[in-house]
Amino acid sequence: MSIDATLLGYIAAFCTTFAFIPQVIQTLRTQNTESISLGMYSLLVFGIFLWLIYGLLVKDFPIIVANGVTLSLASTILSLKIKHTLAKRSTRELKPES
Repeated sequence: MSIDATLLGYIAAFCTTFAFIPQVIQTLRTQNTESISLGMYSLLVFGIFLWLIYGLLVKDFPIIVANGVTLSLASTILSLKIKHTLAKRSTRELKPES
């Protein structure tokens, strides 16, 4: 029995892409990004972006679809993390020293 490489690509794309959905829902629902690493998510989003560019260059549809969707999901979390980090910093800067 052999499996088609494109089918395998779509299955892998589905798994890795939809793995982000619970995290996005949780982050949007709670608005809590405390435990999310800004450095890790920044690097992850950049890597996903590069995979998307790679998929476009080699015209590999499963890579393009998976990384396009994953980029939007991971970017949502990264955007919230940046927003919350900046808000926390500005709040700290506004507090008078004791």
